[in-house]
Amino acid sequence: MGEDQGGSHELMTTREIADHLRLKERKIYDLVSSGDIPHVRVSGKILFPRTLIQTWLMRNTEYLDGAEALQSPPMVMAGSHDPLLEWALAESGAGIPTIFDSSLDGIKRLQQGTASAAGVHLREPSGYNCEHVTRELRGQPVVLVEWALRTQGLLVAAGNPLSIRQVSDLRRRRVMLRQRSAGSFVLLEFVLGAADMSLDDVEIAGHTAKSESELALAIANGRADAGLGLETMARRHGLGFVPLVEERYDLIVWRRTWFEPEFQRLMQFAKSATFRERAVELGGYALTGSGTVHYNGP
Repeated sequence: MGEDQGGSHELMTTREIADHLRLKERKIYDLVSSGDIPHVRVSGKILFPRTLIQTWLMRNTEYLDGAEALQSPPMVMAGSHDPLLEWALAESGAGIPTIFDSSLDGIKRLQQGTASAAGVHLREPSGYNCEHVTRELRGQPVVLVEWALRTQGLLVAAGNPLSIRQVSDLRRRRVMLRQRSAGSFVLLEFVLGAADMSLDDVEIAGHTAKSESELALAIANGRADAGLGLETMARRHGLGFVPLVEERYDLIVWRRTWFEPEFQRLMQFAKSATFRERAVELGGYALTGSGTVHYNGP
């Protein structure tokens, strides 16, 4: 049997996408040349990521009356949890429901069209988040806007009884991990690598923590010696904290969603004195670049 004829392969060929869209291959090449269809080039071959094609189709579907209006994903905030964002969503009255899981889950939900915005903090060789957005949401009308800078570090027991002062002190210590799709897991691998270490050099403590609160409680209850998390979560749970990096937490937003009243209400609130005061109260936040656009899709 030949290659996928509308099956489940993640990357479709030009012939397969033509069959899938009921178009001639020549038209597919025209769409590629004009940049109107999501695609990638691998060793000179043009391929089409199935998830991006599904999102592209959804956002370019006309209503039955023929009006040139695009369908929108539901007004849902997904991605990585952020205490300041969670508070602002409630305090601003934006009325945007949330599905906080992890950074990579948020990008997946944007690809699938089940969320309209997502919070992300993914460490990359040249910074944060941009490479993931340009790769995973290639050709999509999304905006990457800075929410805040956050201090990430090691959460340890109150008083730091094990004298954990730097990453190298984690050798043979019980470290609680976040799920692999979490930005904190990506960052932990990065800081371990910078210290010539890997996960093999630490003792994995129990099960994976699905949230920063779960991680903090595990350390507070003595089930782990340390874990990578936010300064504000250490403060909230009365833990010790060893600062390591200042990371950038961004929001990926469908461009159409950006102009919706609910989202504009949130962003206007983020410019208020009340918002800035809350960031200071929580601790571990810097708002110097808040609102800066770091990527603006086609």
